[in-house]
Amino acid sequence: MLIFSQVFTFVFVMSSVNTFASGGNASSESSSVINRSGNIASFQQQGFKTGLTATDTYGNTFEVPDYTIKDILSAIPKHTYERRLTTSFYYVFRDIFMLVTFGYIANTYIPQIPNTLLRFGAWAGYVYLQGLVCTGIWVLAHECGHQAFSDYGWVNDTVGWVLHSYLLVPYFSWKYSHSKHHKATGHLTRDMVFVPKTKERFLEARNAHSIHEIMEDTPIYTLGQLMFQQLGGWIAYLFANVSGQPHEGVHWFKKSHFHPSTVILDKKDYWFILLSDLGIVLQLFIVYNWYKYFGGFSVLVHWFLPYVLTNHWLVFITFLQHSDPKMAHYEPHQWNFARGAATTIDREFGFVGPFFFHDIIETHVLHHYCSRIPFYNAREASDAIKKVMGKHYMFSDENMWKALWKSGRWCQYVDGKDGVMMYRNVNGFGVDPKTEK
Repeated sequence: MLIFSQVFTFVFVMSSVNTFASGGNASSESSSVINRSGNIASFQQQGFKTGLTATDTYGNTFEVPDYTIKDILSAIPKHTYERRLTTSFYYVFRDIFMLVTFGYIANTYIPQIPNTLLRFGAWAGYVYLQGLVCTGIWVLAHECGHQAFSDYGWVNDTVGWVLHSYLLVPYFSWKYSHSKHHKATGHLTRDMVFVPKTKERFLEARNAHSIHEIMEDTPIYTLGQLMFQQLGGWIAYLFANVSGQPHEGVHWFKKSHFHPSTVILDKKDYWFILLSDLGIVLQLFIVYNWYKYFGGFSVLVHWFLPYVLTNHWLVFITFLQHSDPKMAHYEPHQWNFARGAATTIDREFGFVGPFFFHDIIETHVLHHYCSRIPFYNAREASDAIKKVMGKHYMFSDENMWKALWKSGRWCQYVDGKDGVMMYRNVNGFGVDPKTEK
């Protein structure tokens, strides 16, 4: 699999990068001390109010949470912050073992199937399975980026860089932009991904002056949007910050995760962005040699198609963690960290979620309150914060494919009063924005 072929390169280059960028994000996020803290942002607001309500897309009353981040963190058991290196590596090696074992079985036995149709079905099933495993590996690298993998920053970043580079993810670049997302979740002007259009931006995108001018989208149009989102959304986000903040007038590549002077990150991240790019280049070199020595079909079924499915699952998961008809977003003057972290939703995805995806779907609300809690402790910590959040805790056991379609049809833009913005649509679902006062 060649998944660890970049380790020694990383260690060597990392020492050079730290010389240029000492005191940067990588060092500041690394710690050998277990701190009872979340991702506390320091944005200040004027005109902040408590006791606010709004009307969600279903027409139900949404009550804005007023508990504090201190209330949440105080409820989390201290032992759930413990990061165990051996446990974390167990899951890394478990997933790599599955990747290699499934590949060996497929290479050995699928070519022996005499029927062409059955052989095609076996390869398709294999690719689907490897997509699940690769997504799990992606999630473990995501743990590394949050420093939830271990107490050792250099271990976290080495493992994360190798695993994410294998899946063409610019590890440090995305780690830093993702950190900004966590610090400003639900903030309409500071959040970094799946930022919903305001009513004004929605009208501008549709070349309209009023909601009354816009016809509802046909189901086939929504399907096309979702297909593009699922198959190309992740690449579009990495290359051009699609679904992030607009940054009007900035060239698309200057908003890229690959540009060392990108506008979405800080100047001090320059050398770490280049290190991320180096990981991508090395992986592409590996893929080239894979193709050269083992052929295009081997690359297609063992790496490229599982990679495409991993990108699909990533967008599928994150879109549905941050989009739902009952979910709020906030204008700057009504946002705080506790409110923002509550603008996420936990869902259920059967056996796949806990086993392959390491509970990233089932415990995402907790993850936004404290991202350094490792996934294997997240269920207990999640149960603890539910007692504080009460009715503000969002959960859905709705089929996630059905939820994807619903969010695509129901969640077109946000609008509201007093800085509390709820999803609306022109497709005739829920509250009608054309008659709403």
